[in-house]
Formats: sequence, structure tokens, C-alpha cells
Amino acid sequence: MLGAIILIGGASRRMGADKAALDWGGRPALDLCRALARAVGARPVLAVGPRGEVTDDTPGAGPVGGVLAGARALASSGCRRMLVLAVDAPTIRPEDLLPLLTASGPGAAFEGQPLPMVIDLEVLPPDAEARWPLARLVERARLARPVCPPSVIRRLRGANTPEEHRALISGEDAG
Repeated sequence: MLGAIILIGGASRRMGADKAALDWGGRPALDLCRALARAVGARPVLAVGPRGEVTDDTPGAGPVGGVLAGARALASSGCRRMLVLAVDAPTIRPEDLLPLLTASGPGAAFEGQPLPMVIDLEVLPPDAEARWPLARLVERARLARPVCPPSVIRRLRGANTPEEHRALISGEDAG
């Protein structure tokens, strides 16, 4: 069973506003990410962060702490596989995730982009630490690394600044 987590724990310093609540064409980013996860068949879909359904045991440590907390919550719900999304990339489309969802093996993350990722919960390294970089988690779990189509990269990177947010909404290149 596939579940999903949406990482909402960042401080949003560069954005200057809560990224989960940020308006993307009339809908908050968190709502769009939840809809994306459900569109690819994920149930349950949990937000991980200080205002989410799951809180991170080590707030401020980085995204791996959120991934580990979310994995525990999904495992207790009977999930065996997890989709990990970042709330700052609500423009990802279901078809963008197909290479990750259909990759053979224990999961996948695009080359050069640790998020989004799909991972079998059983391959999470038992010694994983909250402060690890996401790239280390991806490497240690031996996830497949398909090449990301150039037309998709911008949506995957999301928006960390108001300028990137405006560019993604308008379809411009934010550089």
C-alpha cells in the first residue's frame, strides 16, 4: 500500500511566508500537494511538520527527520511504500511522478533531485539520522536514479523565493 508524506517543516525564511499556506492560483500549496498524492493513489496522505498531522521528533534538523517520522506514521497505518513530496513544489503533475512510481527496485528519486522520492519503507537505513542530507538517504537506500526530463525539472525544484513562486505561476523560467 502506498502512502504519502508532504514535508512542511521548513522555516520559509527565503519565501518570507508559510509555504504550505502560499496561494497557487486560488489554492494553498498543501492542498495541491495532497491532491497530487491522492491522484497517484496514495492513501493516507500526511503532512509532516509543526502544523501537520505528524510532527518531527527533531524539529529543525532537516528533511530526513521528517521523512523518518512520516515513515513511522505510514508504517503504523499499514503502508509499505511511501511517496515523499515537498510542499514548495505544488506544481508537480501526476505524470511527472510516473518514472518514480514505476521504477523497479526499492524506490526512486530523480538524478540530482532527492525530492520527490518513492521508497519502500523496509529499505530505510536503520542507522538513518534526522540530520542526514536527503542525498545520503537516497544513496544508502539504493534508490533508482532516473534522469529527469528537462521540461519537468523546474516543477520539481519548486519555489523557495517569491520570485520563483511568481515565475512558476506565470510559467516563466525563474533561472
